[in-house]
Amino acid sequence: MAAARVLRPAGCRRPLLLSSASFSSSSSSGGGRAAEPGEQPDSAGLGFRPPAHSHSDWIGPPDKHSNLRPIIFYVPPEESALERRLREARQEAQASNQRFWARHNRAFRQEKEEFIYSRLKAKGLEMRDESGQKATLNAEEMADFYKDFLTKNFKKHLQYNRDWYKHNFRITFLMGQVALVRALRWLRRRKKNVEQ
Repeated sequence: MAAARVLRPAGCRRPLLLSSASFSSSSSSGGGRAAEPGEQPDSAGLGFRPPAHSHSDWIGPPDKHSNLRPIIFYVPPEESALERRLREARQEAQASNQRFWARHNRAFRQEKEEFIYSRLKAKGLEMRDESGQKATLNAEEMADFYKDFLTKNFKKHLQYNRDWYKHNFRITFLMGQVALVRALRWLRRRKKNVEQ
Protein backbone atom coordinates (compact mmCIF):
# COMPACT_ATOMS: atom_id res chain seq x y z
CA MET A 1 0.00 0.00 0.00
CA ALA A 2 1.35 3.45 -0.90
CA ALA A 3 2.34 5.70 1.97
CA ALA A 4 0.09 8.67 2.63
CA ARG A 5 1.37 12.26 2.45
CA VAL A 6 -0.16 15.19 4.28
CA LEU A 7 -1.41 18.31 2.52
CA ARG A 8 -3.55 20.78 4.37
CA PRO A 9 -5.24 24.10 3.62
CA ALA A 10 -3.58 26.92 5.55
CA GLY A 11 -5.49 27.56 8.75
CA CYS A 12 -7.03 24.08 8.71
CA ARG A 13 -6.36 21.84 11.70
CA ARG A 14 -7.35 18.59 10.04
CA PRO A 15 -4.85 17.48 7.39
CA LEU A 16 -5.94 15.92 4.15
CA LEU A 17 -4.23 12.59 3.58
CA LEU A 18 -3.26 11.95 0.01
CA SER A 19 -1.56 8.88 -1.36
CA SER A 20 2.04 9.31 -2.42
CA ALA A 21 0.88 8.54 -5.95
CA SER A 22 -0.76 11.99 -5.91
CA PHE A 23 2.68 13.59 -5.81
CA SER A 24 5.51 13.55 -8.27
CA SER A 25 8.68 11.84 -7.07
CA SER A 26 10.61 15.08 -6.77
CA SER A 27 9.73 18.26 -4.93
CA SER A 28 10.89 21.54 -6.35
CA SER A 29 11.86 24.70 -4.55
CA GLY A 30 8.29 25.91 -4.58
CA GLY A 31 8.98 28.82 -6.87
CA GLY A 32 7.64 27.50 -10.15
CA ARG A 33 5.72 29.73 -12.50
CA ALA A 34 3.18 32.05 -10.98
CA ALA A 35 -0.41 31.12 -11.67
CA GLU A 36 -2.58 33.52 -13.59
CA PRO A 37 -5.59 35.06 -11.82
CA GLY A 38 -8.41 32.54 -11.50
CA GLU A 39 -6.08 29.64 -12.28
CA GLN A 40 -5.01 27.17 -9.62
CA PRO A 41 -1.21 27.31 -9.17
CA ASP A 42 1.20 24.62 -10.33
CA SER A 43 1.29 23.43 -6.71
CA ALA A 44 4.99 24.04 -6.27
CA GLY A 45 6.01 20.99 -8.31
CA LEU A 46 4.18 18.62 -5.96
CA GLY A 47 2.17 17.06 -8.78
CA PHE A 48 -1.04 18.03 -6.99
CA ARG A 49 -3.55 20.80 -7.54
CA PRO A 50 -5.83 21.92 -4.71
CA PRO A 51 -9.53 21.45 -5.50
CA ALA A 52 -10.98 24.12 -7.78
CA HIS A 53 -13.41 25.23 -5.05
CA SER A 54 -10.60 25.92 -2.56
CA HIS A 55 -10.05 29.53 -1.52
CA SER A 56 -7.06 28.89 0.74
CA ASP A 57 -3.33 28.54 0.57
CA TRP A 58 -2.29 24.89 0.90
CA ILE A 59 0.70 23.60 2.84
CA GLY A 60 2.45 20.55 1.43
CA PRO A 61 4.66 17.85 2.91
CA PRO A 62 8.25 18.75 3.83
CA ASP A 63 10.65 19.05 0.92
CA LYS A 64 13.18 16.20 1.05
CA HIS A 65 16.15 18.56 0.56
CA SER A 66 15.26 21.68 2.57
CA ASN A 67 12.87 20.09 5.12
CA LEU A 68 10.58 23.12 4.62
CA ARG A 69 6.90 22.72 3.84
CA PRO A 70 6.10 24.36 0.50
CA ILE A 71 3.03 26.55 0.26
CA ILE A 72 0.70 26.42 -2.70
CA PHE A 73 -0.65 29.96 -2.89
CA TYR A 74 -4.28 30.59 -3.72
CA VAL A 75 -4.75 33.07 -6.55
CA PRO A 76 -8.15 34.81 -6.35
CA PRO A 77 -9.85 35.39 -9.71
CA GLU A 78 -10.03 39.15 -9.13
CA GLU A 79 -6.60 39.59 -7.55
CA SER A 80 -5.59 43.25 -7.45
CA ALA A 81 -2.12 44.42 -8.47
CA LEU A 82 -1.28 45.03 -4.79
CA GLU A 83 -2.50 41.56 -3.76
CA ARG A 84 -0.45 40.07 -6.62
CA ARG A 85 2.66 41.92 -5.36
CA LEU A 86 2.05 40.49 -1.88
CA ARG A 87 1.61 36.93 -3.18
CA GLU A 88 4.71 37.22 -5.38
CA ALA A 89 6.73 38.57 -2.42
CA ARG A 90 5.62 35.55 -0.36
CA GLN A 91 6.49 33.18 -3.23
CA GLU A 92 9.89 34.83 -3.64
CA ALA A 93 10.60 34.49 0.10
CA GLN A 94 9.55 30.84 0.03
CA ALA A 95 11.73 30.06 -3.00
CA SER A 96 14.70 31.85 -1.40
CA ASN A 97 14.28 29.86 1.83
CA GLN A 98 13.95 26.60 -0.07
CA ARG A 99 17.14 27.28 -2.06
CA PHE A 100 19.18 28.29 1.00
CA TRP A 101 18.16 25.38 3.22
CA ALA A 102 18.48 22.79 0.44
CA ARG A 103 22.08 23.96 -0.25
CA HIS A 104 22.85 24.24 3.46
CA ASN A 105 21.52 20.76 4.30
CA ARG A 106 23.36 19.19 1.35
CA ALA A 107 26.65 20.79 2.43
CA PHE A 108 26.03 19.77 6.04
CA ARG A 109 25.44 16.10 5.18
CA GLN A 110 28.43 15.95 2.83
CA GLU A 111 30.83 17.62 5.26
CA LYS A 112 29.56 15.47 8.14
CA GLU A 113 30.25 12.29 6.16
CA GLU A 114 33.73 13.54 5.22
CA PHE A 115 34.46 14.45 8.85
CA ILE A 116 33.34 11.03 10.14
CA TYR A 117 35.36 9.27 7.43
CA SER A 118 38.52 11.26 8.19
CA ARG A 119 38.22 10.67 11.96
CA LEU A 120 37.58 6.95 11.53
CA LYS A 121 40.47 6.67 9.06
CA ALA A 122 42.77 8.46 11.55
CA LYS A 123 41.81 5.82 14.14
CA GLY A 124 42.44 3.04 11.62
CA LEU A 125 38.74 2.09 11.48
CA GLU A 126 36.48 1.40 8.52
CA MET A 127 33.13 3.10 7.81
CA ARG A 128 31.38 -0.14 8.79
CA ASP A 129 32.20 -2.39 11.71
CA GLU A 130 32.49 -6.20 11.67
CA SER A 131 28.69 -6.65 11.91
CA GLY A 132 28.09 -4.33 8.93
CA GLN A 133 26.75 -1.49 11.08
CA LYS A 134 27.77 2.02 10.14
CA ALA A 135 30.53 3.20 12.48
CA THR A 136 29.85 6.36 14.46
CA LEU A 137 31.80 8.86 16.51
CA ASN A 138 31.01 9.84 20.07
CA ALA A 139 29.12 13.03 20.94
CA GLU A 140 32.28 14.89 21.93
CA GLU A 141 33.91 14.25 18.56
CA MET A 142 30.74 15.26 16.69
CA ALA A 143 30.57 18.46 18.77
CA ASP A 144 33.89 19.44 17.17
CA PHE A 145 32.32 19.05 13.73
CA TYR A 146 29.19 21.04 14.63
CA LYS A 147 31.25 23.87 16.10
CA ASP A 148 33.55 24.00 13.05
CA PHE A 149 30.62 23.85 10.63
CA LEU A 150 28.77 26.69 12.36
CA THR A 151 31.92 28.81 12.57
CA LYS A 152 32.73 28.23 8.90
CA ASN A 153 29.17 29.11 7.81
CA PHE A 154 28.64 32.06 10.18
CA LYS A 155 28.72 34.68 7.40
CA LYS A 156 26.28 32.68 5.26
CA HIS A 157 23.84 32.48 8.17
CA LEU A 158 24.26 36.17 8.89
CA GLN A 159 23.47 37.03 5.25
CA TYR A 160 20.51 34.60 5.28
CA ASN A 161 19.12 36.32 8.39
CA ARG A 162 19.47 39.76 6.78
CA ASP A 163 17.68 38.55 3.66
CA TRP A 164 15.01 36.85 5.78
CA TYR A 165 14.29 40.11 7.62
CA LYS A 166 14.17 42.06 4.32
CA HIS A 167 11.66 39.59 2.87
CA ASN A 168 9.51 39.68 6.00
CA PHE A 169 9.51 43.48 6.33
CA ARG A 170 8.47 43.76 2.68
CA ILE A 171 5.72 41.15 3.16
CA THR A 172 4.49 42.82 6.36
CA PHE A 173 4.40 46.23 4.66
CA LEU A 174 2.44 44.82 1.71
CA MET A 175 0.07 42.98 4.07
CA GLY A 176 -0.62 46.28 5.84
CA GLN A 177 -1.37 47.98 2.53
CA VAL A 178 -3.68 45.15 1.43
CA ALA A 179 -5.51 45.21 4.79
CA LEU A 180 -5.95 49.00 4.56
CA VAL A 181 -7.33 48.81 0.99
CA ARG A 182 -9.75 46.04 2.00
CA ALA A 183 -10.91 48.00 5.07
CA LEU A 184 -11.52 51.13 2.97
CA ARG A 185 -13.39 49.08 0.37
CA TRP A 186 -15.55 47.53 3.12
CA LEU A 187 -16.30 50.99 4.60
CA ARG A 188 -17.28 52.35 1.17
CA ARG A 189 -19.64 49.41 0.60
CA ARG A 190 -21.16 49.81 4.03
CA LYS A 191 -21.66 53.54 3.53
CA LYS A 192 -23.27 52.87 0.14
CA ASN A 193 -25.63 50.28 1.67
CA VAL A 194 -26.63 52.67 4.47
CA GLU A 195 -27.41 55.42 1.93
CA GLN A 196 -29.72 53.11 -0.03
